[in-house]
Amino acid sequence: MKTDRGHHFWRKARASIRDTWLLIRQFQWPLFIFIVAIFGGGILYQSLSTLANEPIDSLSAAAYHILTLVFLSSIGNYPNTWYLQIFYFLMPIIGIGILAQGVADFGVLFFNRRARGKEWEMAVASTFNHHVVLVGLGHLGFRVANHLHSMGQDVVVIDVDPKADLVQSVKDLGIPVIADDSTREAALRAAVVPEARAIILCTQKDGLNLQVAMKARTLNPNIQVVIRIFDDDFANALREQFGFVAFSTSATSSPIFAAAAAGVDMTRPITVEGQALCLASLQVTLQSKVNGLSVEDIERDFDVSVVLLRRKDEGPDFHPAPDRQIMVDDTLAVLGGAPEISAVAQQND
Repeated sequence: MKTDRGHHFWRKARASIRDTWLLIRQFQWPLFIFIVAIFGGGILYQSLSTLANEPIDSLSAAAYHILTLVFLSSIGNYPNTWYLQIFYFLMPIIGIGILAQGVADFGVLFFNRRARGKEWEMAVASTFNHHVVLVGLGHLGFRVANHLHSMGQDVVVIDVDPKADLVQSVKDLGIPVIADDSTREAALRAAVVPEARAIILCTQKDGLNLQVAMKARTLNPNIQVVIRIFDDDFANALREQFGFVAFSTSATSSPIFAAAAAGVDMTRPITVEGQALCLASLQVTLQSKVNGLSVEDIERDFDVSVVLLRRKDEGPDFHPAPDRQIMVDDTLAVLGGAPEISAVAQQND
């Protein structure tokens, strides 16, 4: 839990830094105009002061003199010539007028980041890497987001018109929601698609899902595409032609979407005695926390059944003995509920 809190703290800190930088860039024009006014006024004042026989030493000194005039703290003597006297009254009005509105707006937006909604969500999303982008926050998308969160996956959501109640529930999980048109390249870049490991397309329009999938592949050729398609034949064609993980989905398929994005090969759920069960295949890696456990340990700790163990250069062992130890490169077939399988997969990742 401490690790999660620390992770979220640093993510928010990084988002705040990026958001502040974006704010500074947003107000670069008032700053630029102010600088031009100072140096432009300095050049004019130096020229006029020479003409009035009240010369000032250098351009830098003239610019500094104008800067002090803006803040009503002049370091020089009050000039005798009328057109130099005008600077003493005009420059504070010009300088403060340029800065006042910009500084006021900057302060309001800086101290009330949440009021800017989309900009803040984009700043949070910019801190993500090797994450999952979820397009479409309908009822299926909401369930998928919850499953991904329970599996410990970082998620960024895009929806052109998300429902307020679903948005708040997802944000409470620490998931940024970008309210934008997912067909726009700018929206996909805001969700950091070029750095994402997977994109899930859950809208109810096959054409829209396919359009966004192709744009995501253009931005990131290695991204895993998990797409909702209502037509079974179309889904099969997409699998064969583009290598997409395509599902003709219903409400019970949300665990499959989450598992596919997390790299777990999981079957669709079947209902046995009122309980939805899935079968998943897992490859044990060197970094896996499952490595070294026994079959009995896995079944007891995760409330699943290990129905197959295949070892390299050996045939499959159906219903392996409880004391058999799991080793690197073993393939496991695990039967259980989607959340339980997700827990095993998270330890194996």
